[in-house]
Amino acid sequence: MKILITGGAGYVGSKLVPKLIDLGHGITVIDLMIYGSDVLETHSQLTKITGDIRNSKLLKKIIPGHDIVIHLACISNDPSFELNPKLGKSINLDAFEPLVKICKESEVKRFIYASSSSVYGIKKVQNVTEDMKLEPLTDYSKFKGDCEKILNNYKSENFITTTIRPSTVCGYAKRQRLDLVVNILTNYAYNKREIKVFGGAQLRPNVHIDDMVRSYVTIINAPSNKINGEIFNVGYKNQSVNELAQDVVSVIGDDIKIINTKSDDNRSYHVSSQKIKDILGFETSLTIKDAVNDLKLAFEKNLLPNSFSDEKYFNIKRMQTLKMV
Repeated sequence: MKILITGGAGYVGSKLVPKLIDLGHGITVIDLMIYGSDVLETHSQLTKITGDIRNSKLLKKIIPGHDIVIHLACISNDPSFELNPKLGKSINLDAFEPLVKICKESEVKRFIYASSSSVYGIKKVQNVTEDMKLEPLTDYSKFKGDCEKILNNYKSENFITTTIRPSTVCGYAKRQRLDLVVNILTNYAYNKREIKVFGGAQLRPNVHIDDMVRSYVTIINAPSNKINGEIFNVGYKNQSVNELAQDVVSVIGDDIKIINTKSDDNRSYHVSSQKIKDILGFETSLTIKDAVNDLKLAFEKNLLPNSFSDEKYFNIKRMQTLKMV
């Protein structure tokens, strides 16, 4: 199939694109390429377009002829969003409906949207499922939820819409992020032999990047009637930050010192991924320790040089440098 991926040169995209090419699909990536287009290797089945999803004229030119659109592009996570809320709104919310509309008018068959498990806010219940009320705590999360509702309005028998709510992604990728909880802990453990845990009791659902990629492949291959208008959580176990830290220590070395400090961050949630298992038979197969080990190997091979100072690993630092507007 012909698949267009917005934000395909980002963290997840840099793993998803090669996988889809291996499966025989033709891929078009539209991305601002602020972390470099070289995170995606040149391939005869890949078209790379440096462009902005807010540019409707460009979208109308490149979208026709594609079977599927996977929408990954966004100002990712709360801190990056809060750096420039106006920019975040323009990309994460304002650009969304025009994109969906152009896709439907261009006879794209499926639209897959990457939302976030942060849309739930803080829940007291043991298992947070897809049918629960959204109580987002930030504009980033609120706009993710708003886009889900917008997308649902466009679904039809000929325009299959699906939303994925990922847990926090972890592990190694060509476009590495070292500003996500497991990746942060691993970077400090491997390179400083010391990790700081703020709070520690908060539950943080995470998912290995390779499992995240497999979930997209599962949606692509699923029968339309099983995914149209559906929302799926995708995550591994719900572990506390303390447990994540222990997993990191068990892989990196028991000489690692863990320093616990108080935290004002009260976000804690236990996300259930039972629905995607029941409907599509998808289960995660990799653990947090697998993700830590992949990062450890990357550090050993010097694939992540200057892991504290190079801004390409940190969304906020790169956005600040580029003075993104």
